[in-house]
Amino acid sequence: MKQIGDSNQEMLALLEVVVGIKNELLHIREHFQPLLKGEIYLSGGQVCAMLHISKRTLQQYRDDGLIPYIKFERKILFRESDIIKVLEQNYKR
Repeated sequence: MKQIGDSNQEMLALLEVVVGIKNELLHIREHFQPLLKGEIYLSGGQVCAMLHISKRTLQQYRDDGLIPYIKFERKILFRESDIIKVLEQNYKR
């Protein structure tokens, strides 16, 4: 019976597959958010990137009550649907 690793080519091919799987998992973790009861929750950084605003501006929007948020211990989260609703309500033609 032939064992894995009998040749350098087989080891390189196996390593290539492992690296490919690792890269796919990193991509999934970076680009896909898990759903909680069908809702996507975003961090402040993600909201800033989505709206092209600074963290300070986002803080001001929160203080002014323009954007709803959830505070869970020290973490502040935003529902994606709330952000979209605020954008739609303030859309001007």
